[in-house]
This record gives sequence, C-alpha cells and structure tokens, in this order.
Amino acid sequence: MYRTFVILRHTFLEAVVQPIYPLLLALGGAILCIFALLPFFTLGEDTVMFKSVGLDVILLMVLIVTLFATSRSIFDEIEDRTMLTLMSKPVRRWEVLVGKYLGIIASALMAIAVLGGILILCTWARLPGDNQLRTNSLDESELRTIFQMRIMHISGLLPSLLLMWLQISVLAAIGVALSTRFSLVVNLPIVIILYIAGNLTRFLFPLDTGPLAGRSALVKGFAYVISLLLPFLTTFDLRQKTVYSTIKIAGTMYASDPRGVSLGEIWSYTAVSALYAASYAAFALAIGMWLFQSRELGGAEG
Repeated sequence: MYRTFVILRHTFLEAVVQPIYPLLLALGGAILCIFALLPFFTLGEDTVMFKSVGLDVILLMVLIVTLFATSRSIFDEIEDRTMLTLMSKPVRRWEVLVGKYLGIIASALMAIAVLGGILILCTWARLPGDNQLRTNSLDESELRTIFQMRIMHISGLLPSLLLMWLQISVLAAIGVALSTRFSLVVNLPIVIILYIAGNLTRFLFPLDTGPLAGRSALVKGFAYVISLLLPFLTTFDLRQKTVYSTIKIAGTMYASDPRGVSLGEIWSYTAVSALYAASYAAFALAIGMWLFQSRELGGAEG
C-alpha cells in the first residue's frame, strides 16, 4: 500500500501542476462568479437555474482536466521510457495502475471542492436578492427565512457535487485503462464518446415499453448487454431531487413540505451510486490491468 500511496501522491502533484489545471479552475471560477451576478428571468426560479448551470460548468471544467490527466497518465511514461525505470523498482503493475487512478481522482476531487465551494458561496450570496429578501433587515423572521433557504439549497448542492465526482471517477477509470495502450489523440475521443453513450443509455429502458418495444428478443438482449458494458451515467443525475425539488430539513419551514424530498433519501441514493461507481471503476481497471500486463514498456510497440 505504501508504494501505491507514493504513486498516488506523485500523480496527484503531477496533475495539479499541469498548466491546464489552474487555468480551467480559474476559468470555471470566473464563469460562476459572472453568472452569480446575472439575472436569469425565470419568474422566481433564478436560484434553481443558477445552481443547475453552475453544476454544468463545474462538470465541464473538471471533466476536461481529468480526461487530459488520464489520457496521458501511463501511455506517455511508456513512450518516454520512464515506466521502465519505475518498473525496475520493487513495484507491481497493479500498484502503478491503481496509484495513477487514485491520484487522478484525488485531483478531480480537489477541483470539484474548489469550484463547488465557489458555487456554494455564490448561491449563498445571491439567494436573498432572487427572493426579494433583505439581508440587512431588522425583522428577525425575515433573517430566519433567508438562513433556512440558504441551508436548504446548499444541502442539495453537496450530494450533487459528490455524485458529479463519482461520475468523473467512473470515466477516469476508463481513461486510465485505455491509457495503457492508446495515446491522448485516441483516448480522449473514445472517453468522450463513451460519456455521450453512457448518458443515452437511459433511453433504452424499459425494454418492454420503451423505444425497443416490439423488437425481437435478440435486439433486446443486445441492448441489455450494451447497457451493462457502458457506464450508466444517469445513475449520477439526481438533480430532479437535489436541485429542482424542495428538501426537507428538520427545524426549518421545509420540514413539513408534502412535496419535499427527505435528506436521508438523497444520501441513501448517493451511497448506492457510490457502490455502482466503485464496481464499474473496478471493472474498467481490471480490463486496464489485462491490457497493461502484456504491454511492452520500452516504447512504441511494433
């Protein structure tokens, strides 16, 4: 485990010092701050719209950073023969693969924490204005209302950010696995295509009443197998409950909302999604390990 941790730390530092990492974080932070100052003209739903757009901005920025890191994580070291030096040490190939993966998702977690913190602060700041409330009011009930609204909205952002990290971790596992064989030029488009396909798999179900209704059993079986092999990224999309719905928070005015969603339900779903993310990442890394075992470490094969 110590050798894996050393590789993890080195990969993490290597990822965060790349120029694209602080550049995209700064760009994402600037976009969030600019959006926080803009009205969305949604007739009372400006805060909800800002949160949704903000989460999309964070996903885009962190996904780009992570895909660049995964696409270069192993292939470049093999091509410049750095991997030969590393493997001359008492270190196993699975330790290299796992250490690289954990270092990359750790850097993604830090990026989400930074941009997520900015999103939370911007939401906290703009919420009173969106609801025509005064933060300098002398009315204690108005100040209590502002505080409870802030707590409710932020309570939904935290699981959304965690689910986003789980989604990126699944894609990072695919990127690391492909990096054992393919360069950035090939790896990056493949992962992007899988990301799009993983979001489209939601339209395959249910097989009996969905778009595949009336198709032969062979077609349905093929669709089912494809859905198992592709990452089912819809699993990590809970915005209908975390962003667009009211969340029941004990001790607040939302606690008895009949249409609200309980916080326990949201976090239970997040825990199940974490199990799926861990399982799929293990599956992708196992394939990567199979590809890595037969890979020549002296540079381009051929």
